[in-house]
Amino acid sequence: MKNSVILKSFSGGISVILDSAISFDELLEDIAAKFREADTFFKNASVAVSLEGRELTEQQEREVLGAITQNSHLNVLCLMGKDEEKSLKFLGIQDNLKFQKDENCGQFYRGTLKDGASIETEHSIIILGDVCKGSCVYSGKDIVILGTLTGDAYAGAGGSCNHFVAALDMNPNALQIGDLVYHGQKQKTTRWGLKPKTVPKIAYTYNGEVQIAPITKELLDDFTL
Repeated sequence: MKNSVILKSFSGGISVILDSAISFDELLEDIAAKFREADTFFKNASVAVSLEGRELTEQQEREVLGAITQNSHLNVLCLMGKDEEKSLKFLGIQDNLKFQKDENCGQFYRGTLKDGASIETEHSIIILGDVCKGSCVYSGKDIVILGTLTGDAYAGAGGSCNHFVAALDMNPNALQIGDLVYHGQKQKTTRWGLKPKTVPKIAYTYNGEVQIAPITKELLDDFTL
């Protein structure tokens, strides 16, 4: 393995510096070995991951993330990369906003869901991309969208209302948590055709209703499920 894989920590995440000379198959083996060795150090930490030192395709990035999660107990929240500003904004949120604790929490999907696409999972899910109008996300637990939500989102799909949906830009076509449906109005443009300034928002249940509110420190300090 030598120094083909080097790990460096930063606030809220891990930089994985990859050798650019060896074959990708050999690199995957070295990544698996490195994270097996480091597993007792990282334990069950929730982190962002930055892949550096080598150009990777999206498929290769998925394989690297698979090698990391299959050989450690890390909960990978997001992949730092092309949209680093959004990723950093999200990290400021995730310090306070935690998934329900279970052994499969925080499944990861990198990519945008376009018209007709859908994801269904029994577990919580983080989407690094947009959920566009005409697409759907169904989760038995919580949903975090590191992008814009204009499609449909169903959290707590098993019937539990003790879950949430969070997005950097929240304007859902349909939103439901457990058996409760959100009945609020969609965000409108101004008379000049401009959207209001976007802020990260969270949808959660309160007093038998689904509410959407900006994510603030004050809200997170009092946030319970």
